[in-house]
Order: sequence, then structure tokens, then C-alpha cells
Amino acid sequence: MTEVTYRPPAQRTPYPITVVICAYTMGRWSDLRAAAASVARQLSDDDELVIVIDHCPPLLRLALDELRGCRVIANDGRPGLSDARNTGVAASRGDVVAFLDDDATARPGWLESIRAAFAHGDVAVTGTRVEPRWQGDAAPRWFPEEFGWVVGCSYRGLPTQRRAVRNPIGASMAIRRSSFETVGGFSRLVGRVGTLPVGCEETEFCIRLAKASPVARIVFEPGAAVDHFVPRQRQTVKYFLSRCYHEGRSKAAVARLGGSRSALSAERHYVRSVLPRAVLRALNPVLLRREPVAALRGAAVVAGLAATVAGYVAGSRTRRAPA
Repeated sequence: MTEVTYRPPAQRTPYPITVVICAYTMGRWSDLRAAAASVARQLSDDDELVIVIDHCPPLLRLALDELRGCRVIANDGRPGLSDARNTGVAASRGDVVAFLDDDATARPGWLESIRAAFAHGDVAVTGTRVEPRWQGDAAPRWFPEEFGWVVGCSYRGLPTQRRAVRNPIGASMAIRRSSFETVGGFSRLVGRVGTLPVGCEETEFCIRLAKASPVARIVFEPGAAVDHFVPRQRQTVKYFLSRCYHEGRSKAAVARLGGSRSALSAERHYVRSVLPRAVLRALNPVLLRREPVAALRGAAVVAGLAATVAGYVAGSRTRRAPA
């Protein structure tokens, strides 16, 4: 039985935090236990951990039986990450709601770094570093660092110091409760459902929040980090291209909801600046002589961009009724 215990605080904790972990499959049970344990070690008496099980009755029963020191609840909305997160928000009591993926583990100091970020009253959303933990101990040699987002992780091109960003990486982020009161929850029109490699629900939420509350700050906090497990099935070229394609489709959905200017603001810099440097780096003669496989990374950059653009074009032609 997995024991999840709290660490008593010396005094009342400022900005109590509810950590929400959403899970949907028995296949990640060991990952879920590790994620819960990594958070539990950092909780104070004023914090709480909420596990949301997304329409998987066997996992719900197992979590209720095995996990202690946390609240285990079922997603009371539609299947998918957006409604699972919304269920966690509705059940939460903290001033801040933090989200951790069920296959990620929080590094020491993760929760305190998040808490410190919200000491600034204008901070509405905080994101952290998400470091890949590759099954097999290393990324495929052809995999370009600029595409870490394909596996839900940080990537070359992100800021290395604390600064404002458009949106965080969803695997590790925190949102002030009042932000949900301002703009509502995550949209059902975007977000992952099961294993379909889509997303962008946090992007759409942050765009909506920035429009409703222009003074609200969305910041990247590099002092906090989590380790995100990347299984071998997500290390293939097939998954890489599929994820890029569906990211393009997701961005098209966000553009319909929030406008293309906001939906693609970060992507324009990424395409104009980060990716060209990646290709030039891969084709550097010195690097090629030392590491010929670098040319494959350059090819992966071009192929990944092409797949993403194709997904965006396909998604732009799709019309969906508003929820």
C-alpha cells in the first residue's frame, strides 16, 4: 500500500495550494503512485493533493484503496483532460491550484518555488521546467531538442530565466483560483482525450485570461522543475510526426477560439528564430564531421515543422460548433 503523508508546517502556510493530478489508465499506475509520493513529501497541512480519475472505474477503485493522505475523486464531466482538470478545480480548496501530469514527478522545492511565485499579487499563472526522463536513459539521436514539446517537456528556445510567457507547459503549472472565477475552466474544444496526441487547453485558457485581465501575469519559473517520463513508444518517428500534426490541429482550434494573433504569437518567434538556428546548427560542417547523425536532427526539424503546418491547415478547414 502506498502511504502519502503530509509534513507539518512550522506556521500557517501562505497561499495554500491544491495539487491536482489527473489519471486515466491502469497502465500508468506505478507512475501515478510516484507522482503522488513526490508531491506528498512537499505538502504542508494547509495544502492538499487531489487525484482525479478520468472515467476508468478499475483505476478509481485501486486509487481509493491504495492511496492515502489525498482525496481521490472521479471526473464528473466528459472524458478528457479538460473536464478532469475542471473537476479537480471544483473540488479544490487552495488559493492556488497546481497541476502535475500523472507520469511526472516533482523535484524537491517544486511546490515552494510555485508558492513563492504567487507572492507577487499580479501573478495569475506559473509554469515550471519540465525535464524529460527518457526510457532507455537518453533521447533518440535524431530527436531535436527544439521539439521537446512533442513529448510534453521543455525545449530549446524557452527562456532560461524568470520571465513572462504566453502559456506554461501543462505537465507542470499552477493557476491562481481567482483566475478560474474570472474566465471559467478549461475548454472542452481542446485538450487530450485518452491517448490522442492533442492538447493546447492551457494555451487557450491563458489567452482567454490575458484578454479578460490584461494586468494578470503569466510567468515561467525556472527554479521549479519536474521530471516527465517519456516511454519508448513516444520516441519513434511515427509518434513524432503524429504529435506535430495534432499540435497543428490543436493550434487551429485555439485560433478559432481566441484569434490567430494570440494563438500563434509564440509560434511565430519559434518558427522565425529557433528552428532556423536548429537547422543551421545541425548542418554545421564541424558538427557533421564529429557527429554525422546531426543531419538527421536537421531533417527532423524540417519534417516536424511541415507536419505541424499540415495539421494547422487541416484544422483550419474544420468547423466545430462552440460548446
